Order: sequence, then structure tokens, then C-alpha cells
Amino acid sequence: MRSVDNQDSGEIGQDSDEIGNDTLFSLFGVPRMRGYLDACGGDPAVALELYRWNTRISGAFWETLSHLEIVLRNVLAKRLAVRHEAAERAGSWLDDPSRELDHRARREIVEARQRVNRKGKTASEGQILSELSFGFWRFLLARRYATTLWPDPARGFPAAPTRARTVVEQPVTRLHEFRNRLAHHERIWNQPLKERHDDIMALLGFVRSDLPDWVAEECRVSAVLVTCPIERPYP
Repeated sequence: MRSVDNQDSGEIGQDSDEIGNDTLFSLFGVPRMRGYLDACGGDPAVALELYRWNTRISGAFWETLSHLEIVLRNVLAKRLAVRHEAAERAGSWLDDPSRELDHRARREIVEARQRVNRKGKTASEGQILSELSFGFWRFLLARRYATTLWPDPARGFPAAPTRARTVVEQPVTRLHEFRNRLAHHERIWNQPLKERHDDIMALLGFVRSDLPDWVAEECRVSAVLVTCPIERPYP
């Protein structure tokens, strides 16, 4: 194989009988592939297989993480809606009539409402909730809300070992950072993947003790983990 640092840019987009390693490195980007190549002792074939595996494990995590993201959103939204109604406040908790949310959260709600409107839909509470990011929910668990919001959302995790805010916040924070890596198609083969899988299952279990078993029935993470073509730095 030619050095992957000296690619013929004219190869990109050209048809051939069999796509070669050189062309693949050019298409995926030599700087991007350098980390894979270094991890595989300079063997381009193994580096490309690791790249494929990284895509497979990323897809498996997306499937399982999506269950958690939706459950977390619904649990927190429900508890905050109940809190809003119990205080006999008008409108939706997303309107934040008592100005309890910080500027970041209020801005995200405004932007979510605008996205709904641009789609030609009615900005109902459900539509706005669906537009809010995973980060929005993460930061609702932050220390700044420990004595205001948290006592009510805590009731949404009845199977958690304690009512301590950090029991939920810490794994959610780790998963938010991990999700960002997935969203940007970054390397995750060198991350503590079993720990992130455990974080997902633990949080699901805090909501309902039987929920992790249901999700695990179709979860591919464990099966894909054992097929990594190289020895990873973490289990």
C-alpha cells in the first residue's frame, strides 16, 4: 500500500472494479484515520476493520441510548408538569412563569418553539418537548436546581438507591458527553464502553426495575463489544 499521507485526490469519486485502501483513507480522511492506523500497528486493513467496528458499536449504542433519552425526557417532563399544576400555575411549566429556569434552559425552550413553528406545526407542549436536546435534560439535573426543581423529579426514579440528585446526574452527564461523541461520528472504540452501557441500564432501572430487561432483549451492545478486531484499552 502507498503511504496514506500522500493520496491522489483525483481518486476520490472515481469508479473502479475494487475500492482500495488508499481510496478509502482518502474518502474518510487521512487525519481522521490516523488514530485507527496507529492503534493497529500501521496495518491499514486492520485499521479499516476497526473503523467499521467503531461504526457498528456506535449504531448499537444509538439504539439503546434512544430508549433512555426518551424515557428520561418523559419522566422529567411529567414530574415538572405535576409540580407546575400542584403550584396552581397557569399554562405549561415550559413557560416558566416563576422564572426558576436559568437563561440556558429558557433559551433552549424558545429555540425549540421556533423550530416547531418553522415546521408549520402548533407549538404544543409535546411538540416543544420533542425538540429539546438531551443536554437540556442533563442541565435540569444540575446542582443549581438541587433545592428548587430536583425534589419533584426525584420522584420519577423510585427504584434509585437514594434520592440524591447526583445518583441520576452523574451517569446522565457521562452519557451526554458520550452521546456528543456519537453524534459527531468520533472514535468510541477507545472509550470505557461497558461503563457507558452500565450507565444506560442503571438509569433505566432507576425508573422501573424491570425496564433494563426489556431494553436488553434487543440491545446489541454486548454482542458487538466482543467482536472488536483489536484489544481495547477499556472493557
